[in-house]
Amino acid sequence: MAGGPTTPGLATAVGAAGAFAFLAAGYKTPEAVAAEIAEVRAVGRPFGVNVFVPTPVPVEEAEFRRYATRIAAEGTPYGLDLAGAARTEDDDHWTAKLDLLLADPVPVVSFTFGAPPAPVIRDLRRAGSRVLVTVTDPAEAAAAADLGVDGLVAQSGAAGGHLGTFTPDAPPPLRPLPELVALVAGRTGLPVLGAGGIGGPGDVRAALAAGAVGVLVGTLLLRADEAGTGRTHRDALADPARDRTVVTRAFTGRPARGLRNDFIDRHEAAAPLGYPALHHLTRPLRVAAARAGDADRLHLWAGTGWRAARDAPAADILTTLTHSL
Repeated sequence: MAGGPTTPGLATAVGAAGAFAFLAAGYKTPEAVAAEIAEVRAVGRPFGVNVFVPTPVPVEEAEFRRYATRIAAEGTPYGLDLAGAARTEDDDHWTAKLDLLLADPVPVVSFTFGAPPAPVIRDLRRAGSRVLVTVTDPAEAAAAADLGVDGLVAQSGAAGGHLGTFTPDAPPPLRPLPELVALVAGRTGLPVLGAGGIGGPGDVRAALAAGAVGVLVGTLLLRADEAGTGRTHRDALADPARDRTVVTRAFTGRPARGLRNDFIDRHEAAAPLGYPALHHLTRPLRVAAARAGDADRLHLWAGTGWRAARDAPAADILTTLTHSL
């Protein structure tokens, strides 16, 4: 996941355990991404980098201001003026990150929130990278396949964090992962990795039986010793009182799955689509809440299999996942 949990230390540990690791480029500067690539490359194991495709969901100024005013009281305990926050739209350093990956290629580049233009895919492949795109339904898979990608990540709605959908205004995908994998593989003929809700060996077996060549896990490693997950988030994942995950746009203006909390309950119904504007609006609040141990004002990203996440070295977690395959 972008935003902190994925660290060079976690990527290195995953690689040492015999799995393939991805660094998350989202919400990082190109310089920070370059430094992380260098750190992981020095270990000598193959890895990939995930990049957000800029597919902005603009929000009107009046709608943005209405929501900022609505949530303003959430920032009061931390001295934040959310009502007066500027509406910020950006592309997460898209061009600079592509330039970096073309100049300093990594084995695999994956994309989320859409598919990059065909020339970008072509140039990355010529530079020596394999290119994957995250898809959430067969139509997205077909569109990505037509652009010349090497493979697809079929992400079910059970996944934690942002849903990779190309159309965030559409209802969240509801297909079970094995069904989605089978549909995507059948539609495109490309290698498919399954993602979303992987909590144990049975989930892996089901995805492989449906035609996946492998699976991706994120939530399962959120409590790993090497993960950069903050203490407040870690504690919430282990809290027995947290009894469900929900898909919300209250924190970022784009659908994402996380543990249900008070902020979501108070504001989800009124939250507009508006990414990345709402992400930037709530970021100071989320930073302050994380520091204060305030889990009810923090985005607690987690997939439906969050109960399987545990405090342990990444290698132990992955061994448990694969031991009976």
